Amino acid sequence: MQGDSAAGNPDLALQIGGSTRTALGLEMKSEITSADVTLDVVVDWGDGTTDQQATKGTGDVRNKHTYSEVGDYLVKVTVTDAANGVQVVKELTHTTLGAEFTPHAPTRLLDTRDGTGTKAGKVAGRGTTRVKVAGVADIPADVAMVALNVTVTSTTAGGHVTVWDGDDTGVPQTSNLNYDAGQSVPNMVIVPVGADGAVDLFNGGWSSVDLIADVTGYFTHSPASGYTTMDPTRFVDTREGLGTTRGQLAGRKPFSTRISGIKGIPQGVTAVALNVTITNPREAGHLSVFPSGGPVPTASSLNFTAGQTVANSVIVPVGADGTISFFNGSWAPADVVVDVVGYYSKDSKAAYCLLGWDRIIDTRQSRWRDGKLPAQGYFSKAFERAGVEAYVMNATVTNTPEAGFLSVAPSPFPPQNGGAPLPPRPGSSTLNWGAGQTTSNLAQASDGDHGVINFWNQGWKDVDLIVDVFGVYETN
Repeated sequence: MQGDSAAGNPDLALQIGGSTRTALGLEMKSEITSADVTLDVVVDWGDGTTDQQATKGTGDVRNKHTYSEVGDYLVKVTVTDAANGVQVVKELTHTTLGAEFTPHAPTRLLDTRDGTGTKAGKVAGRGTTRVKVAGVADIPADVAMVALNVTVTSTTAGGHVTVWDGDDTGVPQTSNLNYDAGQSVPNMVIVPVGADGAVDLFNGGWSSVDLIADVTGYFTHSPASGYTTMDPTRFVDTREGLGTTRGQLAGRKPFSTRISGIKGIPQGVTAVALNVTITNPREAGHLSVFPSGGPVPTASSLNFTAGQTVANSVIVPVGADGTISFFNGSWAPADVVVDVVGYYSKDSKAAYCLLGWDRIIDTRQSRWRDGKLPAQGYFSKAFERAGVEAYVMNATVTNTPEAGFLSVAPSPFPPQNGGAPLPPRPGSSTLNWGAGQTTSNLAQASDGDHGVINFWNQGWKDVDLIVDVFGVYETN
């Protein structure tokens, strides 16, 4: 945008532009046209802070800034030629790339079985259904991203499901969940909302399926709750009486457990990120996770069959009393294991920044020279992005000769070319698989102090691993 000229310095003009690649950052470029005189340049960032510097004549001035909070900011650049008594001013509005989280009571937005959110009827093979999010169920119109628990059911053959914003970009070459014939499979998804306020769900199989989507929270570019990551910490294990009474959770029964104020989680958190595992179930069913004090939702957090061990990522609001609840939707008992991987709060500083879809590991590809993820072994992946609280990724295991589980955890050691000591084996699981199954789960994982994440195969057979990174929680 061309600036104004001034009588004492007739060539004085200003163009400004901003760019950002991080959740809370802004890089400003001020292009100045001027006579060869000393100029004073002041950048007002719109948050009560300014940068000031001197320059001379025509040239570019660059400034960087990190906001302490997400939002919209009016940035003003003032160039003053004091000797000639003239000045030019330009303004732009900057919206932070990062967004913060608002928890939402688990609510069903889509169910193709009964026509909730779309027309009733299964989604055809290689077909898509679209569900409105913005302005629905008290979700604001300016929602940027949404946290959904997506479930595929009524499956007659294998396939996968991909969830994306649907904005003229084509279906991403990634999957959010995978399924086999006869399976009901859930997975947590954090997905951008399209320009029309909706998201698309693509059935990547060749046979029709039913799709269900339950919202548990959303992200906006307005101050709400930031994120704080944790090393996976076990809060509940019914097998040993941790966090609840010892013994399997009876069919059609709930229990509650305290979250706030213990094991490193402060009072007043608004939501928690969990990895929830069902094991030793005696019959098929589902588990619902919800804020204590509210009704049992129709939304399910994970689904299971008799004898199956299955894990799913869950983001759930915390009740006013600092507890969350679990309901066994089966008619028979099952064991419940819960690991907390992070929490959302007003005091947490990290905002979510969408990166797109980036496949960082695919051991099936010939270019992946390390081969399969070895039995009882791990891969280390180094990340180079500074200021990251946690990466949001989808991990998929396939070509599984027998049952096992995957653990994702920060490495205690920096990147090394060889000879690194063996890191401690994580005690928590990110996903569990059975023989012959392709299984996916969302992981919100810290890269620790050294920018390295380890992916552990806790099974006794080599498997293939695929990892897609979708976004980051950042403080810069």
